Amino acid sequence: MNRRNILTLVGIALLVAFASWVMITHTISLPLIGEREGMVLGLDLSGGTHLVYEADFSGIEEGDRAARLEGAKQIIEKRVNAYGVTEPVIQTMGASRISIQLPGVTDIDEAKDLVGKTAELVFREQATSGDTFLTVAVSAGDTQIAVVNITDFAVGDGFGVGSGDIAEAKTIIAVDEASNIITVDSGFAYDHAVDEPVTNLWVPATGIIDGEEKALTGAYLRPNTYVDINPQTAEPVVAFEWDETGAELFWQITGRLIEQPLGIFLDNELISAPMVQEPIRESGVISGLTMGEAQRLSIQLNTGALPVPLTAIQEQTVDAILGADSLQKSLMAGMIGLGLVLLFMIIYYRLPGVLASLALIIYAAIVLTIFKLVPVTLTLAGIAALILSIGMAVDANILIFERTKEEIRGGKSLRAAIETGFNRAWPSIRDSNVSTFIICAILYWFGSRFGTAPVMGFALTLFIGVAVSMFSAIIITRTFLRTIVVTPLARSISLFRP
Repeated sequence: MNRRNILTLVGIALLVAFASWVMITHTISLPLIGEREGMVLGLDLSGGTHLVYEADFSGIEEGDRAARLEGAKQIIEKRVNAYGVTEPVIQTMGASRISIQLPGVTDIDEAKDLVGKTAELVFREQATSGDTFLTVAVSAGDTQIAVVNITDFAVGDGFGVGSGDIAEAKTIIAVDEASNIITVDSGFAYDHAVDEPVTNLWVPATGIIDGEEKALTGAYLRPNTYVDINPQTAEPVVAFEWDETGAELFWQITGRLIEQPLGIFLDNELISAPMVQEPIRESGVISGLTMGEAQRLSIQLNTGALPVPLTAIQEQTVDAILGADSLQKSLMAGMIGLGLVLLFMIIYYRLPGVLASLALIIYAAIVLTIFKLVPVTLTLAGIAALILSIGMAVDANILIFERTKEEIRGGKSLRAAIETGFNRAWPSIRDSNVSTFIICAILYWFGSRFGTAPVMGFALTLFIGVAVSMFSAIIITRTFLRTIVVTPLARSISLFRP
């Protein structure tokens, strides 16, 4: 046995030892890849939630949309990671959608609250009875809304028109687009207008910074909010701190709202309205939340508001029990398939079949090791690709063995027949696998472009499996055969061909 063959055998032995260590050890830590724990399973195997969101780009310029969508994806990733979800899959789909896979999260409402909310925090104060606003009664009940900064007001029969800042009015009004508020050239149009004092109306809480009026929002919060417990009520609260600008605004606003409520709105919903007892500058708390709501709000405030509103257009939950059943059946199918293939190889090809079977077992261990180290998210589609790649590995061995048998029948020695068989089979194996690699690349691109995770998983798994199968057939099986030809077993040609 030559030195090269000995070194190759040693390398294979070390590779098998490393693969065995990786597969047996639950948690591994390596310098180049960091820490890895267990095999990563997809939603169809582990259970979890799959959400697809559509971005609302209304009013956003075309050139800014891709950056806004990517920003929303990054913020969602931060929220999900902070919430402790293991191995989430978050990716953009096309030009306006985001796909989110959350393994282990089966409460779909909890998932939507975490990732789908814009989390725009706004502080508002109530208008006093002495303020005069133009109010209208909208058709949906007795709700009253108001428009400020109105000039040149004229009232017709049940109809009013005023001029002013449309964007500001819409922010204050905060009503559905389907209401009776209509934008017209001169300002606003609405029905049933009355001019009278209003009390229970929330308007933005503002202060003066460098001579400019600014509204107090969550944009001025430091990213260090946390959940605490109110010692008096034993209820959860979200504690927060302001940056320099927010602290000054908060000081001014709380200073003038002594004994008055300060409304805290999240995505235009009032979540708390504490009474101000004294001026406050640096920090505060948000109450009126359950523990789960407080935890999600803290995460959302720390990661920031989404740069674009999102609407859920698809939602799916896979039960963990169904996932476990799918995994068990898939593994059983894979083991039965591998066993039948090994049995066929041994019966039909005899000693080379035994060596090829051993190489296939090593192949499976290497592939699973790669899945754990990368890591590759294993799905039902991925398991199908893995089984397919095993079949392609067997196909490579069959090509080699058939070529070897032909050379033996032609009168060559066993050693020469093995070398010639490998050399002549290699072009066919190479061309076939390169074609498969190209198809895998196309499938992976398609899956990433349109957010179809099963297609991406199938393509990646098949690519890895085929690449390792080439190594298994050309290096491992060949080395084993080269080792056998220098042993007494090589004297019995019947062990190598029927």
